[in-house]
Order: sequence, then C-alpha cells, then structure tokens
Amino acid sequence: MPPAPASAAQACPRRRALRWALTLPLAVALLGAAGVRAQAAADTGLRDEVGRTSRLAELVPAEQVEAAAAEQYAQLLRQAAAQRQLLPPEDPQVRRLRAIAARLVPYAPLWNDRAAQWRWEVNLLAGRELNAFCMPGGKIAFYYGLLQQLQLSDDEVAAVMGHEIAHALREHARERIGKTTVTRGLIELGSALFGLGGTGRVIADMGGQLLTLRFSRDDESEADIVGLDLMARAGYDPAAGLTLWRKMLAVDRGAPPPWMSTHPAGATRLRDIEARLPKVLPLYRAAAKPPQRFAPPAPA
Repeated sequence: MPPAPASAAQACPRRRALRWALTLPLAVALLGAAGVRAQAAADTGLRDEVGRTSRLAELVPAEQVEAAAAEQYAQLLRQAAAQRQLLPPEDPQVRRLRAIAARLVPYAPLWNDRAAQWRWEVNLLAGRELNAFCMPGGKIAFYYGLLQQLQLSDDEVAAVMGHEIAHALREHARERIGKTTVTRGLIELGSALFGLGGTGRVIADMGGQLLTLRFSRDDESEADIVGLDLMARAGYDPAAGLTLWRKMLAVDRGAPPPWMSTHPAGATRLRDIEARLPKVLPLYRAAAKPPQRFAPPAPA
C-alpha cells in the first residue's frame, strides 16, 4: 500500500505546484543546454515519420487548450488533496517521478517549441488505478497503482512518461478539440483567428474530458515514436517500451485498466516499437545515464 498521503491542509496543491514549476526548470538547466543542443543535431529519421502538427489543431488556440488543462489539473489536485489521495513531495515515488521528468523535459522543445514555456508539473495520486497522463501544457500525473502493481523500473516509468508527454507535444488533445469544433459547426473564421466564439465554448465543454480523451491509432503511433526518442535522449533504455507493453497486456483480462482503454496495445504495436529501436538505440548509447536509480514501491 502507498504511504499515507498528506491531508488537504498539508498538501497545499497550489503551493506545491508552484514550487515544482519553479524547481523543474532549475533541474532542466542543470542538465546542460549544450547537451540538449548536441543531441538535437542527431537526426534519427523519426521526425519524418510523424510529420507536422495536424491543421485541425491549428483551428483551436493552444493557449486556450492549455489554460483549460491547467484548470482541470488544479481541480484534480484539489480533490485528491481533500480525499488524502495526493502524495507529498517527500514521498520516494514522487521524488522518483520528478527526477525522471527532469531528464525527459529538456528534450521536449525539440518536438514542440511551446514546451519551453510550459509550467511543467508532476504529481502522484494514491489510487490503485493503472493509469498516467500528461495534459496539454505539461501537466503530468501518475497513479500509485501503476508503479506498484506492475513493479515498473525507471526505464519503464520513462517509457510511460515519454509516451504521455508525446501526446501533449504532438497536441493530440488540441487536434481532437479542433475536430469536434468542426463537427459541431461552431467554427467561424473570425472566432478562430481573433476571439473565442464557438471555439471557446467547445474548449469549455471539453475541459472536463481532457483526462479521458481517446486518441486515434495514428496518435498512438506518433506518441510511441516521440516517446522512444525522448527517453533514449534522456538516458533511459528504449527497449523498456517493449517490456512495459507486455506487462500491460498481461493484466488486460476482462475490462482493461484505464490506461489500456485509452492506449490500446497489441502485437502490431510491439512490432512497430521493436522496428524503431535501431533508430533510437544510438541516442541511448550516447546519452548521459541517470546518476541515480530508484526502486519501485513494495508489492501490495
């Protein structure tokens, strides 16, 4: 079982979120901008596989989607703190997640320029769900159950986190909202370019759905590609993507766990990841490795 989380008064999610938003950029800076630039020059050919961001995403202002995500994330933290489900910063698994994020995040701007200005947050919720996500704007959360029940190694955590960050970098949620906007017939040239209009209403309506969006097969493939790239550059073994998905498939009996319901896996996905490993393994071999390794939580 996870350690007893802090009370609502002790958790102070807003204060902690601010402290983390200030701490992560410092950790990122300590990794060295020169190293990021050097790895940016390493062309793996993966960029050609994902192409440019969907034009449907461009129908919706990124700032509005990120603001809606930040509001939804803050609400989630408030509710978790009130229910004593928000793990404190001193928890070993919270430190672990934030240390891994601090290695992945410096490479995020290689895939999306906006990521350099995002106020990244990483939190751990005490639920038993096998779930994790990264909302637009860099709002990351893991559930304790994912770490404990699957006994994830640091490399496997990086595979999950890299994949989720990739969805945010590729703006898949923004694209889905753009598609919904068009489908509902609410888009107008003036509102899309200069104001809220129908677009703002759609974003407000979908704010609560940002945690449960289902991504397309193409979205999932892109997230796998970008996630492998990020974790390899950060010094985590991209082959862990295979062991991660095999663990997830092993627990997918009957009703799938939440993460599997929004991130379907199968033999084809495993083959695709395996086929891309030769492109990212050179990045991993050349990358500085994490100075510290963490153990998963004790089994329940």
